Amino acid sequence: MGLKDIAVLLGLAVAAGALAPALVKARLSETGGPEKAASPAAPAETGTVALHAAGHGHFYADAVIEGRTPRMVVDTGASLCALPEDDAERLGLRLRPGDFTREVATANGLVRVAPVRLGSVQIGSIVVSDVEAVVVLRGRLGTGLLGMSFLKRLRDFSIAGGRLTLQG
Repeated sequence: MGLKDIAVLLGLAVAAGALAPALVKARLSETGGPEKAASPAAPAETGTVALHAAGHGHFYADAVIEGRTPRMVVDTGASLCALPEDDAERLGLRLRPGDFTREVATANGLVRVAPVRLGSVQIGSIVVSDVEAVVVLRGRLGTGLLGMSFLKRLRDFSIAGGRLTLQG
């Protein structure tokens, strides 16, 4: 993860409080475009998953989203999950320039994001439905962030001995 990724990560954590109330409720429609929807947040389906720290101390997870598996870094400092635009396209999200309706302040300046809802995010045996997220404009985020909009729906998560344990 480079300085640009860290700057975006910090900006998402700081600005997500202002972003969340205005979040566009979008999920994938059958045509692949955003579709308006709203549903209550359900707790995660049960399970326990252990992730081991990479050499530099970050925890990575291969999330299953809409049948695809983007690699994401677990980020307790990010209020929302965040996807690079390239990953969002591979997931079938067809965003237009007008969907990037919010600006997030980062150390490298403002970053435009598109608020979305993901039908489900799965890490191992843990599945969380209807997850708030943002898509970050192409080139501004190298790796997706598995933020608190996923983590707060778990029963518990803890870090000990170089291992992050998620409990659904």
